[in-house]
Amino acid sequence: MNCKFLLILTALFVAWSANHAFGMIKNLGVVGEMYPIVEPDVVAELKEQAAKTKELSDDEFREQIKSYQPENLHHLPRATRDRIFLVDMTYTIDRDLLDGDGKVIYPRGFTFNPLDYVSFSGGMLVIDGRDPTQVKWFTKTPYANNHRVRLLLSGGYAYKLIEELKRSVFYLTDEIADRLQLAAVPSLVIQKGDKLQVREILVPEEGRHENK
Repeated sequence: MNCKFLLILTALFVAWSANHAFGMIKNLGVVGEMYPIVEPDVVAELKEQAAKTKELSDDEFREQIKSYQPENLHHLPRATRDRIFLVDMTYTIDRDLLDGDGKVIYPRGFTFNPLDYVSFSGGMLVIDGRDPTQVKWFTKTPYANNHRVRLLLSGGYAYKLIEELKRSVFYLTDEIADRLQLAAVPSLVIQKGDKLQVREILVPEEGRHENK
């Protein structure tokens, strides 16, 4: 794991601000901000592309926004059972971290747990946006109206669900899925003391009834 990933991990526990788009990560210094609300970065990126090619019509531009997904979108299968486990977020940096003057702030080998410094308030819920059953299930949970819970997609399009659900929607990337050991969806991630608890939730497919 490298310094960039350290920024990503730290950003998981910072206040997920509302200035960037659809799960695109921006390095804003020592602590990066990530996965906030909707469009600006996507729009800026596509506008830059359009300016270079001068081939995109307004309609084509809108379609690109609607169909945007990050290259590192992490797909997950549907959960086949309920399961709960804890994830230790303790991390050891693999290089010296320097300040603007080149002085060492934290030496290589420094070990820390981000949860000792910031709170992962609200938590996050990961679903597959391509699965109507999971989307319908989400709308019936208390999380649907709790905007402190971040909704992440392991599939589907954020733009579509932002329009449908009238709330912020983000993408699950490989780095976060790997670090949180996510293996199935829906998955609810909340803080439990100095660890994160991942709860995989069995949501029966439409027309099927699981045995109690």
